[in-house]
Formats: sequence, C-alpha cells, structure tokens
Amino acid sequence: MDEDAIRGIHRIYIIGCGSAYHVGMAARYVFESLARLPVEVDVASEFRYRNPVLEPDSLALVISQSGETADTLAALRLCKDRGVRTVGIVNVVGSSIAREADATMYTWAGPEIAVATTKAYSTQMAVLNLLGLYFGEVMGTVDYETYTAMIRDILDLPEKLEQVLAQADRIREMAKDFAGRDDVFFIGRNLDYALSLEGSLKLKEISYIHSEAYASGELKHGTISLIEEGTPVIALSTYGPLFDKAMSNVVEVQARGARVLALTTETHREAMLARTDRVLTVPEVEPMLLPQLGVAPLQLLAYYIALER
Repeated sequence: MDEDAIRGIHRIYIIGCGSAYHVGMAARYVFESLARLPVEVDVASEFRYRNPVLEPDSLALVISQSGETADTLAALRLCKDRGVRTVGIVNVVGSSIAREADATMYTWAGPEIAVATTKAYSTQMAVLNLLGLYFGEVMGTVDYETYTAMIRDILDLPEKLEQVLAQADRIREMAKDFAGRDDVFFIGRNLDYALSLEGSLKLKEISYIHSEAYASGELKHGTISLIEEGTPVIALSTYGPLFDKAMSNVVEVQARGARVLALTTETHREAMLARTDRVLTVPEVEPMLLPQLGVAPLQLLAYYIALER
C-alpha cells in the first residue's frame, strides 16, 4: 500500500479468533490513538454471520498464527467479495490467508510447538504496533517525539522483557495461593482490559480453572456479586492515566473479601503495595506497548498454577 492508499482509509476492521482476537482488542487502542482511525474488532466466527456493513474505503486486518483458521479465512473472503482491501498477519509462510490476502505481514515467530499461544501473541502485537505507528506517521497524527519514543521502546522491549521474566520465582510462589481455587477473575481498564482477556484465556487453557475477564467499570453491574471471601482477583493496573480508577476497583473487590494479585508498573508499585502484598510489575514503557510486557507474567502465572495443580 502506498501512502495515498493509506490516507484514503477511513475505517479498520480487525478480525481474529482466540488470542488473535485479543491482540486486535489491544491494537484498537493503538490505531485509534496513533492514527485516529475508527476501528471495529470482531471475532471471526461472528463476523461472517452478522452480514456486516463493509465500506470500500476500509481496511481489514486479518490475524491468524497458522493462516488456516477456517472462520478467519472465511471472514477474509467475505471482505474481499465486498471490495475491502485485506492484510493478513500470519506466521506460516504460504498459508491460505497469506496467499489470499491482498498483502501479508509475517510475524516470523517460528514453528508453534504448543497449543497455547505465547510468542504468536507477542509477535502479532509487535506487528500491529509497528503498523499503527506507521499509519500515524503517514496520517500526520503522530508527533516526532511520540514516534521516536515508540521506536526506542520497541527496540528496548527484549531487555525490558528480561526484567519481567526475572520475577519468575516470585510468580511461582504466588501461583501456590491460586492453584486450589475454582474461579478466578481478571479486571482491567483500557489496554489493561484487552490484556486481561488474554490472561484469563491462558489460565483457562493451561490450568483448566474457570476464569473470566471483566472491564473494571462493569463490576458494579452484577459481577461484583460473584466476588466473595477468598475469591482470587487479578487486577491489572499498568495503564498510568487510569491508575487511580484501577486502585478504586481493587478497594472495591477487597471490600468483598477478594484475594488480589495486582499487575502494575514499577512507578506505581509502592502505591499498590499499600493495598496488597501480591504485586507484580513491568518496567515503564510507552503506554501502547504495555501489553507486550504485561502478557508475560500472566502467561507464567497460568503455567505455574497448572504445574501446582
């Protein structure tokens, strides 16, 4: 796509299944924040059956590790039939989505060894961060300071991820407190909500514990009644602008007796420790990149809980 074609885009559809859908949920914030384009995120299996209104000046980003996901492939074909330009974001070279999309971006994650997506999520997120940043540059909606800061932090992600992984022993200890439970709730706002969806899926997929993710602001609309004495709640509060609201939700569930494990940034570690002694942190990074770091401790938590069980 040349720059004129990008400037002609007025809406983006992001389509995927499972973890790929969760990547899209996080990427929506990236594209709307950086490129100022409206974004719809759809579960592929629903997209193909709802007879969507697809506009010709739109772009569909179709995400799949294998490039063979049946529902996602069907959604891509529907977009093409309706005249919408498609970009496949896939890992497997020469796969069906890679061949049929108008353009393809490979994630180069290497072969998938286990069913549970980890590196596929991270590489898909990296591709979408880069794509959103590039669209913002072309649209003129990203200033130079933000652009350079994003690039710098993307290049620093491997080093910062090592800092996150250094907490593995601590995460394993925390897992012992959660392994005996049958229900776990994840809560978060904004990017943290998108990340909580993936954290919850990993816990279900790996440990077979029932787990649900909720937008924190929705707790009051019925969900809070499910929180009782000893219920594990994993509270995500990495997104700095909404930290105070995230903290108020921690207080809210603790009032119901919840055992809270919080994930926040190093900047807010002390403030969170005032409420709970179960705190994991990620280094400071450009806000749009937070899910890149935040997903690792949630993956490890699911892994260690599974081992404990």
